[in-house]
Amino acid sequence: MSSQTFYADAVLFDMDGTLTDSISAVEAAWGKVAQDIGEDPERVIAATHGKRAIDNLAEFKPEIKAHEMDAAVTQFEETILYFADAYNHHGPGSRRGSEATSVFSESTPALTPESSEPSSRNSESSAPSHRPSFLSQVDNAFRMSSVPEYAPTFDDDDMDIAHNEIIASELNSEAKVIEDVMEAWEIEAASVDRSVRILPGVKKMLDSLPQGRYAVATSGAKTYAFGCMARVGITPPPVTITADDKRLKAGKPAPDPFLLAAKCLGYDASKCVVFEDSPSGIRAGVASGATVIAVCTSHERSKIEGCGAHYILENMDFVTCEVAEHGRLKFTIASA
Repeated sequence: MSSQTFYADAVLFDMDGTLTDSISAVEAAWGKVAQDIGEDPERVIAATHGKRAIDNLAEFKPEIKAHEMDAAVTQFEETILYFADAYNHHGPGSRRGSEATSVFSESTPALTPESSEPSSRNSESSAPSHRPSFLSQVDNAFRMSSVPEYAPTFDDDDMDIAHNEIIASELNSEAKVIEDVMEAWEIEAASVDRSVRILPGVKKMLDSLPQGRYAVATSGAKTYAFGCMARVGITPPPVTITADDKRLKAGKPAPDPFLLAAKCLGYDASKCVVFEDSPSGIRAGVASGATVIAVCTSHERSKIEGCGAHYILENMDFVTCEVAEHGRLKFTIASA
């Protein structure tokens, strides 16, 4: 087995698909968006890979107003994390798993194509979430919504009572329909293990890097990015550029996230290494002037080999890093 070596000053990591694998949860969340807007889940999922939620939501849900977008992104990213945690917190993976098995064996609506299949990425969950369930949020919103008070319409008190009972019955029916739909959504979410996982070679690579010599530049906003890394035991580095960073003028495939990350570290991006997995991220890394190592953890090699990466590896097990005598980072790429 031969090898290649090169040197760099710092490392800029993408997150999902590069450090972590949460593709199943992400695809389920975009599949839900597709269902909500009546679009084909496969088309929406394919179109959103490696791009910021803010850009994707602007495309697929243009009715979201500018002042509502930050809240919409946060809500969407909480949905991703709900999908990631549901199996272990509420489904067969939880302590109540044996009690829930019969419920989860029932037919539930698929939110992604072949949603019961494992992730296409080569793939440990952490602290439990204390967020209220999506169903309870919807139920609370429904109960708190403005319900008109029906003033007496009839001279006969009995008729008034009957009228109000009919109105109450209709409102209860509406609430039951919403509740049934959301219960199905939650049951489906909890029936499939979509836990966030750390990818091969990542821990070894991170452990080999000195503090202050690496950053994360992700298309995820802070809720999702920090949530994913925490779930697999990765401490977000001090320089973590997320999609909601107001200093960014554009997201990937523009080079802005990597350029900002390099600047914050105090290095020129052209003397950095970028680790990426998606076509848009690889193109962003190339455009930044960095040396780009692409990993085939979310896409087949044929899907990324034309994006300009300097090296294409199966995963981070095939590259090592050490600090050289002159202080620069020495990378060794294993090749057959």
